[in-house]
Amino acid sequence: MSEQNENKMEKIVSLCKRRGFVFQGSEIYGGLRGTWDYGPLGVALNNNIKREWWKLFVDSREDMYGLDAAIIMNAKVWEASGHTGAGFCDPLVEDVKTGERFRADHLLQDNGIEAEGLSLEEIDSLIADNAIKSPKGNELSKAREFNMMFASRVGATAGEEGKVYLRPETAQGIFVNFKNVLDSMSPKMPFGIAQIGKAFRNEIAPREFLFRVREFEQMEIEYFVKEEDWETEFEKLRKDIVVWHKHLGLSEENIREYDVPENDLAHYSKRTIDFEYNYPGKGFDELAGFAYRTDHDLKNHMEASGTTMEYIEPDGARFIPHVLEPSFGIGRALTAVLCEAYTEDEMNGEVRTYLKLPVHLAPYRVAVSPLLKNKPHLVEKAREVFTELKAEFSNVAWDDNGNVGKRYRRQDEIGTPYCLVIDFDTLGEEAPENKDTVTVRNRDTGEQERVAIADLVGYLK
Repeated sequence: MSEQNENKMEKIVSLCKRRGFVFQGSEIYGGLRGTWDYGPLGVALNNNIKREWWKLFVDSREDMYGLDAAIIMNAKVWEASGHTGAGFCDPLVEDVKTGERFRADHLLQDNGIEAEGLSLEEIDSLIADNAIKSPKGNELSKAREFNMMFASRVGATAGEEGKVYLRPETAQGIFVNFKNVLDSMSPKMPFGIAQIGKAFRNEIAPREFLFRVREFEQMEIEYFVKEEDWETEFEKLRKDIVVWHKHLGLSEENIREYDVPENDLAHYSKRTIDFEYNYPGKGFDELAGFAYRTDHDLKNHMEASGTTMEYIEPDGARFIPHVLEPSFGIGRALTAVLCEAYTEDEMNGEVRTYLKLPVHLAPYRVAVSPLLKNKPHLVEKAREVFTELKAEFSNVAWDDNGNVGKRYRRQDEIGTPYCLVIDFDTLGEEAPENKDTVTVRNRDTGEQERVAIADLVGYLK
């Protein structure tokens, strides 16, 4: 990647901390790798992404049902799904001198070697043939499998009976509740169950900001279809995913679809498309995944639990549905949105940084300011306008810190589309014809216009 792109990513990470989007987890104690905390603006952006996703994939459809399953589940769930076995492992190597651990495939990729779908023996051979060392220049151990599950215990029960896992994905919570949704909602085929929630993976070497972390949030759908209909329904959902990425404001040239080759498919998948985004300093990498999981999961849980997972048609026909799974990582979506929105230009002879966020995603839709904060009558009027707008739009900011120019720059940098200033004209003191109007400034162009207070809600919508 170019130095310019790497610098862009560094600038975005810096902006995230400076402006309250994302902070390093446990920072005052030196941090904890792979954990990040969302600040006030990060929470707002995160919630906006989740709200828009739910609106598009659930609320606007008749064939989707919501679910919120528990994070801690019976360990038998993960045995049945295959997560406790070799299928949910990463290749691990160690620095033989320091004991520091690394993902072997990442070390190969960092040295320009394709590492997708390799066996442990193939990884060992490539490391030896290319004389790859640890980042500290030491020899590496043989590669071995490392299971990414986070194990824990419930209650005071000792031994294996009390062992549980934090879920590594939200999908299994949907599968084990499949029969509950059937019995309570009587859905017609095809239909989907959607869920937004936290998942946990014990990454060997978390890296790349929010891209690869130990705790993350997913937006996921399991869409249940008849086997003979999977290709038709797959294409419909694929198009919906394209629409979603446009709704996030991501440009077509920064998105590509990668059909995962057969030798690299997950054990449960017969077809998977990775939707990839062109992250600065990283290049194209996964933004969302879309898999055809066949009837693998429902069949496994039916066999392991003894509970039927069959769908019964009105005519009495019974079958185990096949599953299509669109899966979205919120951290990756948020990172892509920030990368796409980050813009530098020149305004009034100065370099300006701003986030060109879509209005429906911006943490604040509008910021309200009095021209001068030491003029009580201006402040009073500005507060009146702020209160009116706050009743209509929850995401309205009050900003009276510094002069107006500094407020504009600050709001530009956090992506606020509009800034309103209540000035002496608003009160009719200097230009009576402008009474009860405010100055509205557009973030992207810097242009300003007078808008009547009575028309503000419609204007901002």
